[in-house]
Amino acid sequence: MTNPSAPMNAHILVIDDEPDLRTLYELTLLREGYRVETAGSVKEARELLEQQRFDVVITDMRLPDGLGIELLVSLRAAMRGERCIVITAHGSAENAVESLKAGAFDYLTKPVDLKQFRAVVSSVAQDNTSVRQGSTRLVAAASAALPADPSRHGEEALARLVGTSVAMQNVKDRVSKVARSMAPVLVYGESGTGKELVAKALHANSHRANGPWVAVNCSAIPETLLETEFFGAKKGAYTGSTHDREGFFQAARSGTLFLDEIGDLPLAMQSKLLRAIQERCIRPIGGSQEETVDVRIISATHKDLAAEIQAGRFRQDLYYRLNVIDITIPPLRERCEDLPALSAALLSRIAKETNSPVPVLSEAAMWQIMQQPLNGNVRELENLLHRAVALGDGAELELNNAPAIPIQNAPPKASAIAETSASDTRLPVDLQAYLDAQEREILIRALNSTGFNRTLAANLLGLSLRQMRYRIARLKIDAPASRDEFPDE
Repeated sequence: MTNPSAPMNAHILVIDDEPDLRTLYELTLLREGYRVETAGSVKEARELLEQQRFDVVITDMRLPDGLGIELLVSLRAAMRGERCIVITAHGSAENAVESLKAGAFDYLTKPVDLKQFRAVVSSVAQDNTSVRQGSTRLVAAASAALPADPSRHGEEALARLVGTSVAMQNVKDRVSKVARSMAPVLVYGESGTGKELVAKALHANSHRANGPWVAVNCSAIPETLLETEFFGAKKGAYTGSTHDREGFFQAARSGTLFLDEIGDLPLAMQSKLLRAIQERCIRPIGGSQEETVDVRIISATHKDLAAEIQAGRFRQDLYYRLNVIDITIPPLRERCEDLPALSAALLSRIAKETNSPVPVLSEAAMWQIMQQPLNGNVRELENLLHRAVALGDGAELELNNAPAIPIQNAPPKASAIAETSASDTRLPVDLQAYLDAQEREILIRALNSTGFNRTLAANLLGLSLRQMRYRIARLKIDAPASRDEFPDE
């Protein structure tokens, strides 16, 4: 019987060198209502691809005259638009990961389960035909929640990733490259670095931008409620259940499911999540039948999952399913050059929330921020600025209006200056200029003594490399004429 949910006129190419399997796949797809062509080798497949276009290409990994992944790479390079599914040998996680990183939208392992086969093909074919037809159904469903122009929404999401440092630019480039893939993404980063912002940018720049965005904090759900929250429940499944309850997977259909702090998910739930991801179907609590679900999984964690696997707290097979593509967000201490722009962006947002003029940080306040360890990263910086705005009384903010925060390497106290200048009765006309001149001289002497190596000079003065770079920039100390810039090592 034809499947009414199969995308109308979806055209599929099946490539497998085993005639029996090729016929089985073809008949299964024909019954689902697809148009199907088959090939037994890379050569035959290339001939068909030269003659016509397909919505989906399903290929075995190993073929008599080459690898299916070679076809995938050439299709991607030609930007033809076919979505690829790769069939790999059972247990070959490396091949599966390799195919997804090369651009495959999904993979299946042998022996292929036909129920899973139909679900995966339906998901991938639906995704591609909806893109070709302008995603009209999804646009209508989400028009009230999202901007009419998805590309503009995607640009705005990327713009929220503030920073011009090399590290942050690498993050934005990676988001742009992998957003349109169906491959799962695992976002790493310390607390407060903006993992959810990266996940939202991936969703907003994907083909699912007009679909639902469902964010879940895995560490905030009681263990006894996890299965119900993820998979939903049928009426009467438990005492007080008077109606069907939708779970996260159902709510995220045709969209993105973001699993924050995935490393905190209990082992028992990890196995159930793995099955849902593998089979692309779930069984609600109290339900008698499984439901097919079509979601893209993006997860995030501040934990070292490799170490968690070694400790027996995280399943290795789930890790391989989630960590197909990884994105690591650098902490603020590794991109201190982004602090001025990031502070300005946060102050602009705070002013908008409070309906007040946008304040600016004084030079002294910016200097204080540069000294902060900021272990809470962007979240801590935002809290610091919120306090400064709340307690400030002018257009220019001073951090001394906020509660005292320990500051590393603060300027010397007045008593110390008096002691070192006791023999000199003359007072400088401009105290700040005098202190800057003294600091500049000390920095240049340290740089000269270390061959202008910033790391060694910072260690000599008891500073971090971040503090050393800031001082060199603030005091406009130029690199020697013999080199373009100061070395860090």
